[in-house]
Amino acid sequence: MIPALRNGLRVLDLCCGTGGAGMGYHLAGFEVVGVDVVPQANYPFEFHQADAIAFVRDYGAEFDLIHASWPCQHHTALTKGTNHGRTYPDLIPAGRSAMLATGRPYVIENVQGSTVRRDLTLCGEMFGLSVIRHRYFEIHDFPTLQMPHPKHRGRVSGMRHGSWYEGPYFAVYGQGGGKGTLAQWQQAMGIHWAHTRREIAEAIPPAYTHHVAEQFLTSHTHGRATA
Repeated sequence: MIPALRNGLRVLDLCCGTGGAGMGYHLAGFEVVGVDVVPQANYPFEFHQADAIAFVRDYGAEFDLIHASWPCQHHTALTKGTNHGRTYPDLIPAGRSAMLATGRPYVIENVQGSTVRRDLTLCGEMFGLSVIRHRYFEIHDFPTLQMPHPKHRGRVSGMRHGSWYEGPYFAVYGQGGGKGTLAQWQQAMGIHWAHTRREIAEAIPPAYTHHVAEQFLTSHTHGRATA
């Protein structure tokens, strides 16, 4: 695990997956506690296998900040295209309601096309990453700074119709056929502790939540880092 100064604050990482979001908060000094209904053998922080909505109802008020990456399959472009006809639950409304009931500041992250409020939009290019990976963030109870959105530098590397194309980005989704190696995915996302494509494909880069965490700390001066 990457060491970081502690700030004395705790964040609840709901639907945590392999910990891409959690690592960003860790790097900003938070103690991170993750929850997911699916076992996460490589999650690098305290982990509880549980229903995320039930967990936040029972324990969410004990945390300084709550982050949720509610499952995105209901909203993702793949569901509306390649996987058209399949149905997935939309947990955002019930999850938001449970988070609001805690009275704590919260963050909801999801894909483009989702119903989250677009208080913040982040892209890998904003952080010099080799992924584009646009994500929306709904921010409750603290202000955030929208970073400038740089122009994308080129195309995504990978196989297209039998030919390999070079570009500054990798497409980190699916099983990865013709989309770069596992090591390239790890480097592109900044997720080096996960060892499967599925884990990385379902994550967000830690740089995103590190930015969000810094915005939270700026507006909550009691969260100054201590050794």
